[in-house]
Amino acid sequence: MNEHDSERIAGVLEGEGYASAERASDAEVVVLNTCAVRENADNRLYGELGHLKPLKDENPRLRIVVAGCLAQKDRGRIQERAPWVDVVVGTSALPGLIELIRSAEREGPQMDVREYTEVFPSALPARRRSRHSAWVSVSVGCDNRCTFCIVPLVRGPQRSRRLGDVVAEVQGLAERGVIEVTLLGQNVNTYGRDLTVPGSSRKPRFAALLRAVNQVEGIRRVRFISPHPHDFTDDVVAAMAECEAVCEHIHFPLQSGSDRVLRLMRRSYRSARYLDWLERIRRAIPGVSVTTDIIVGFPGESEEDFAQTLRVTEQARFDAAFTFQYSPRPGTAAASHPDQVPKPVVQQRFERLLALQERISLERNAEYVGRTVEVVVEGEGRKGNVAARTRTNKLVHLPGRLPPGTLAQVRITSSAPHHLSGRVVAA
Repeated sequence: MNEHDSERIAGVLEGEGYASAERASDAEVVVLNTCAVRENADNRLYGELGHLKPLKDENPRLRIVVAGCLAQKDRGRIQERAPWVDVVVGTSALPGLIELIRSAEREGPQMDVREYTEVFPSALPARRRSRHSAWVSVSVGCDNRCTFCIVPLVRGPQRSRRLGDVVAEVQGLAERGVIEVTLLGQNVNTYGRDLTVPGSSRKPRFAALLRAVNQVEGIRRVRFISPHPHDFTDDVVAAMAECEAVCEHIHFPLQSGSDRVLRLMRRSYRSARYLDWLERIRRAIPGVSVTTDIIVGFPGESEEDFAQTLRVTEQARFDAAFTFQYSPRPGTAAASHPDQVPKPVVQQRFERLLALQERISLERNAEYVGRTVEVVVEGEGRKGNVAARTRTNKLVHLPGRLPPGTLAQVRITSSAPHHLSGRVVAA
């Protein structure tokens, strides 16, 4: 979501005649777009602002902008800690970015962290790095209240785009050569709960959106992130199974395998139900790959709780897992929990989980060796290879040179925990 916002920021600036600069020292405007999900982002922001101060001292006309979720969270504190910052712009205020920069030139530092705007971010122009793939926001904000998560505090409650607006954007992208879209939302599969279908009291559902995007001519692949397991309903599973363009990959956040910790996290499922959902999805969508999120060291997590996470991870057989050490975020319920887990314990558990998932990922990827699969070339890879991606979201290294956006059939020749290698059969 933040990378998509960065595309919109670049699009707004270039629409006013700005061009991308190679180095900050060459720029008239420097924008730091931020995330607030983990504490490390805070440290990186203020470190980067410290590095920019000498440039501002040398060139007082340089405009420094802090955007995104940390701008929403820290607000006036940013300019208190770094008074050389000219503009602080929150997640809903990007449509006014140019005017904020102009006001800063005339009047001094500006801040806009409004909670709501009539202009949905996807209505803004975008400077996309890829010609063949694009992100498409279908909703912003989240109505869940997971005790570890700061997103509802900085992105606000869920707001969905009209289905017709989403489809129109996808159609426009397809006309410009895009063949793959990724639908974005903080909880993407609750899309439409805050809307009604014109002329009726019915609400559009995410499954209907998948089916509508699937019908857009020219779109070969449809992905989406990030869903909540509780809202992964049967109609969504059916749409994935039946829609040719919808890829056989789901991101299915577990967070913890301990029912006690899931309760503390305020997650609306327990491990047995999660595994049942996963089995149902795999029965309906043969060959589907599954990735997940897992937090280690949530406040109050015991060794037994962590053992349950290892057990569920072993049973679930994820293709890959994004594993995180718990990071307390101000304003969330978990941050004030008295039973914070010591850092050395968290690190040790984190390494054990990582080792387990590395083994499972290698075993899952080894199943691809000898198979021929479709990939889309993404760009240059390592060691002179090109990087491509399967429908199941596996990274594949290929020898030779193929332009980004090329669809190819490749035979997988070897595997590793985080990638596959192969050779082109047909392109």
